[in-house]
Formats: sequence, structure tokens, C-alpha cells
Amino acid sequence: MDLKIQRPSPTCKKSGSEFKAGDVMFSALVREEGKLLRYDWSHGEWAGAPDETLAWWRSVVPEQEDGGVSLAPIEALLDTLESLADQPEEASLRYLLALQLLRRKVLRFADSPGQDETESSETCDGENEVVSLVCRRRDCSYEVVAVMPKAEDYAALEERLASLLWSGGES
Repeated sequence: MDLKIQRPSPTCKKSGSEFKAGDVMFSALVREEGKLLRYDWSHGEWAGAPDETLAWWRSVVPEQEDGGVSLAPIEALLDTLESLADQPEEASLRYLLALQLLRRKVLRFADSPGQDETESSETCDGENEVVSLVCRRRDCSYEVVAVMPKAEDYAALEERLASLLWSGGES
């Protein structure tokens, strides 16, 4: 199953105000009428995830610079995903990195025989789910525990994920 997720909106869904570099924004993937839609809100307008939300995240609108900052190489991100597998304390970071690689179409949900598209994960440890993903680039599969970060860890995790995803600037 390939997810088609649109780019961030240039404006807030609720207020219509334009996002500027450095603004904190919230994004959510919401199931509506059989489709997966992305919505973006400014920090002040975010009132929590709407019903039917599949995932949501907080981010900062990046500076638009000429050169200097670039996307980290996919191979480096895959190496990092693999190295984090043996570090349970980094489960949240690994899950967020896997979601980014899924968004960039480097990873895909694994299709299991007899499994319909709505069943893409298994329950693990009673609470967390294990998401099965495949990578055609490396011809391998990954099992990623879906660990949502704690609210008090958001800022630090966001900074660490940004430093993994982007290179060439200060991280």
C-alpha cells in the first residue's frame, strides 16, 4: 500500500494565516471519505487531533535557504534505522524515523498473504504495536515498534529527528 500524502499547506487550516519560517505548526493525517488527508494548523489554533486521525506531529517551518541545508542521504537514514533496532530506549525516535522513511516512499507497509490493507500491524507487549515495513532499496524488511513519545519528550525528539533528517546546517 502506497500512501500519498500532500506537502504541508502554506496556510493554517483554521485561521488561514500564512506559515513563516520558524513558526511552530501541527499536522495530522486524517481519514475522510476513504482518503487520507493532511491538515496543518498554527500552534495557536491547534486544539488537538481531530476524530479519525491516523497520526499527528509537531514541527517547525524551516528556513528557506539557498544551499547549506540538505536532506540527509537515504542510505544514512536506513543505517540509523537499523542501528536503533537494538536500543529499546530509542524506540520513539526509531518509530518517528520509520514514519519519515515511509512518507518519503523509501519504506512501504509489508503486505501479508490474507491480510487486508487495514491490518498493517500486530499487537506487541499488550500496548504497543509492531509495524511491518519493507525496503525495496535494500531488499529487506523491518519490524518497528510503534512507540508514541511522551509529551515531555517532544521537543528533544523533534530536535534529534531534525538533526538526523537534515545535514549541512547547525543541528
